[in-house]
Amino acid sequence: MKAPTLGITENFRDRIATVDANGKRKWVFAYKPKGRFYTIRSTLSIFYFLLFFGMPFIFLNGHPLFLFNIPEAKFILFGKIFWPQDFFILGITMVTFIFFIILFTAAFGRLFCGWACPQTNFMEMMFRKIEFWVLGDASVQRQLGNSPLKGKDQRKVVLKHILFLLLSFLIANTFLAYIIGIKGLWKIMTEPLSEHLGGFGSIILFSFVFYAVYAFFREQSCTVVCPYGRLQSVLLDKNSMIVAYDYERGEPRGHAKAGSIQAVGDCIDCHQCVKVCPTGIDIRNGVQMECVGCTACIDACDNIMEKIGKPKGLIRYASENSIANGEPLHYTTRMKMYTLLCGVVLCALSFLLATRKDVDATVMRTPGMLFQERGADSISNLYNIKIVNKTIKDVPLTIRSETGNERIETIGNAYITVAKEGQGAGTFFIVLPKSSIHNRKTKLKLGLYQGDKKITVIETNFLGPVG
Repeated sequence: MKAPTLGITENFRDRIATVDANGKRKWVFAYKPKGRFYTIRSTLSIFYFLLFFGMPFIFLNGHPLFLFNIPEAKFILFGKIFWPQDFFILGITMVTFIFFIILFTAAFGRLFCGWACPQTNFMEMMFRKIEFWVLGDASVQRQLGNSPLKGKDQRKVVLKHILFLLLSFLIANTFLAYIIGIKGLWKIMTEPLSEHLGGFGSIILFSFVFYAVYAFFREQSCTVVCPYGRLQSVLLDKNSMIVAYDYERGEPRGHAKAGSIQAVGDCIDCHQCVKVCPTGIDIRNGVQMECVGCTACIDACDNIMEKIGKPKGLIRYASENSIANGEPLHYTTRMKMYTLLCGVVLCALSFLLATRKDVDATVMRTPGMLFQERGADSISNLYNIKIVNKTIKDVPLTIRSETGNERIETIGNAYITVAKEGQGAGTFFIVLPKSSIHNRKTKLKLGLYQGDKKITVIETNFLGPVG
């Protein structure tokens, strides 16, 4: 099967670019990119790394900024604690995230993969840069990979793997800090090993997993394992923003010879875009599953265009329709709508998280109990209250009337003390004058107060006589 639209004579690929016809892995020796996009990505990566390694040390209101303690089912987002009772919020968060990914990808392609994905940033902006620094550029690495190692070359390869292991160990410790907290990690580091065998074992396991990924598995994480890469083929359409080769301008490829009347395109078939690709593809064959949108091919092509005196942008951010019509990429109405929907979804989720209560309470009339008469002019109902405290402090609470007609009589202590990260319960009477009762059920509002601070308002029904 051919691809005549692009003027390409290469056969249709039925396998990923890093696997040959026999199913054997083809190692990618990517050349170091150089250009404006690579410079921007390198600068942004510094910010990402500072964020990743620094966030476990940031606390808000005494809590870590982020904590994902799966064993204890305890999650902290922006200093707020989420318990199993809040799993519906986490479920909505996951649905929102998937919805956002679909909309974002449909409009902007794999922009996230190339610019913000942790796997891409660690691989291309940290581990591969160390590889360039220790071993040299791709041609040197290929030579080392295809020949027996001796003396100095052997020491270089050993040094690379030692640095990879040390970085993987650092990443594993940071990763664990997001699960058990920086204080829990410090205990593993300072207390006897026998008391933290599970934690220490997790660090070692994660270290070797990260080392295996970045030293050996590498781009296969994006092309084989990552579901996002697999999904992009059904999420993209002809208006999606992608890293694209302008075949209308570039074909047919070749050098124009002096005195030749043969028309050639701007692509001189130098293969620089292929050499810098970290997933080993030829972007000139069209949009492909392996493309992570890293823009290395854009920088490489722009450098060549500048040297031969041709306009930049032979490879650029574009859509299939913009290439076919010879127009620049437009911020279309569809992309605007998708962006607006993404904003609405994020705002809705942010509102849900911001309005979440730290203390939840459930009030129910005591089962099997009818109303009781209090003297000649009042009626009382007996209620049970259950309170969940999601904070890390003990909370003493009082129940007060929000309407002013009813009287609250708490059985036992006047305060209901709810332990930190725990639950509390209490029993109380609501006494209501008969003159305030006009129906079988009367809706009442009760306030839970910590001192003079209102924590939440609860609605309940008061059962009384008819007429």
